[in-house]
Amino acid sequence: MVSPLELLENRQDRTPSFMFKVFNPAAAAIAGCGLALFHNFAYRRPVWSGIQKHVIFTIIGASAGVYFDKKRNEHIADRDAVLRHYISLHPEDFPTPERKKYADVLEVWQPIR
Repeated sequence: MVSPLELLENRQDRTPSFMFKVFNPAAAAIAGCGLALFHNFAYRRPVWSGIQKHVIFTIIGASAGVYFDKKRNEHIADRDAVLRHYISLHPEDFPTPERKKYADVLEVWQPIR
């Protein structure tokens, strides 16, 4: 049987996928460029005029995406550390779950005709 503490420790073995690392900064960069497009549209200018504004907003958006991704990872790491510490101090509150077979969980199925 695997204890809950071992389940939390095994999560560190996983490697994040490429999309996991890139999605938030890319989405924030697209949102920054979209904000520049919307700004031009709202002021009735050609949407791609002032290309330097689009570049600057895209860079700011990507930087914000990286920053918030880093903060989220720190928050998740702190939360996992607190949970690991609590589980190690109170093992009696987290008994090892007993394994069940599908035959024990599923009810008998009888078709109605």
